Amino acid sequence: MLVLIKEVNIIGAGLAGCEAAYQLTKRNIKVNLYESKRIRKNEVQNSDFFAELVCSNSLRSNDIKNAAGLMKEELRKLDSLLIRVADQYQVPAGSALAVDRELFSKKVSEILASNPLVTIIDKEVEEIMENPTIIASGPLTTKKLSEKIKNLIGNDFLYFYDAIAPIVDFNSIDMNKAYFKSRYDKGNADYINCPMTKEEYDLWYNEVINAQTAKIKDFELKVFEGCMPFEEMAKRGYQTLLYGPMKPVGLEKNNEKRPYAVVQLRQDNLRKSMYNIVGFQTHLTFSEQKRIIRMIPGLESAEIIRYGIMHRNTFINAPSAINSFYQSKTRDDLFIAGQISGVEGYIESIASGLVAGINMARLINNETLIEFPLESAIGSQAYYIANSPASEFQPMNTNFGIFPDLLFKHNKSQRKELYVKRALDSIDTFINNNSILNT
Repeated sequence: MLVLIKEVNIIGAGLAGCEAAYQLTKRNIKVNLYESKRIRKNEVQNSDFFAELVCSNSLRSNDIKNAAGLMKEELRKLDSLLIRVADQYQVPAGSALAVDRELFSKKVSEILASNPLVTIIDKEVEEIMENPTIIASGPLTTKKLSEKIKNLIGNDFLYFYDAIAPIVDFNSIDMNKAYFKSRYDKGNADYINCPMTKEEYDLWYNEVINAQTAKIKDFELKVFEGCMPFEEMAKRGYQTLLYGPMKPVGLEKNNEKRPYAVVQLRQDNLRKSMYNIVGFQTHLTFSEQKRIIRMIPGLESAEIIRYGIMHRNTFINAPSAINSFYQSKTRDDLFIAGQISGVEGYIESIASGLVAGINMARLINNETLIEFPLESAIGSQAYYIANSPASEFQPMNTNFGIFPDLLFKHNKSQRKELYVKRALDSIDTFINNNSILNT
């Protein structure tokens, strides 16, 4: 008698891989979790822990009137491990969900390592396994595995370049010049603000647009708009930064005159010893980063704990390769999740891992795969990556622009609230109609 072994391989212990592993073990399915970072790290990995947040951006808004905040609320309803741990290790960041990155990753790693259904395998995967597998190898998938994925899906990868921002030591910030304040006093004054006069901005801006950038040793440079290096933004025009990450509106100190420009720093760990420079993802050389940062009032003696770097992000042409279950179109027992699947962002990667994990479980149990409601943030993302024109596909953060239109007359000012209500109602109905989600 043939005994079917309920076991899944997951390649990559990033956000998507860890979420998928949790969803599978919840449903009593064994997981072999392959991760190579403890053997050899890529250029943006620093820690041995899983689900490492290598980008200094937070997990974005917690406000459910924002699509990212709504997606997080949907994930909470669906028992997302990653969001539960993120909530546990939240650090102040106004209305955003920012976490102590080290404690967050450490906790996720401990939960999975202590799970009797999870076998952690420290190995660089070079071949795609023949039994049920979820590829969640991330945007810096190794060259050998990338070639295997290319051969499998039958089309070239797409790619873009991503940039991360510098982190500075709090004790090196001159708080006689800088001050705590959240925009419009929302939250608990969670951000450090470094104000600039027009004269200071003019001098600084001229140095930025002429600063030396690190050489990109690859072919055509593509930059995802959501991670545009600040020096590239500056080159688009004198006022671009003033209407972007250096916008001074709502950041006046007490009753003083509004600064001409403001550089903000956000808490990066619970000890409040590290702060990242908001919106300052960059590919300037390290020496130029130090020089430019130390021209900012309050950061003249800044000790840079981590420099910003530029790296290549690889992702598949999702519409031609996977469906809205994150399932390969050429092999039923293969799913692809996380940023390599064509989603963009931490929250979006978690959502893709959750969907892939749940549907892999259903596949193994000979159950019909389930599509998440199109009206939800999770479902609209899955639909976007599976149904966009393949010739024009680009990763995109969750946003209300990819949600289905409201098919009734409504006040434009209430549109977001209506999107949110419809999304959460659809998720509640979805959970009630699918008993496996309550496992």
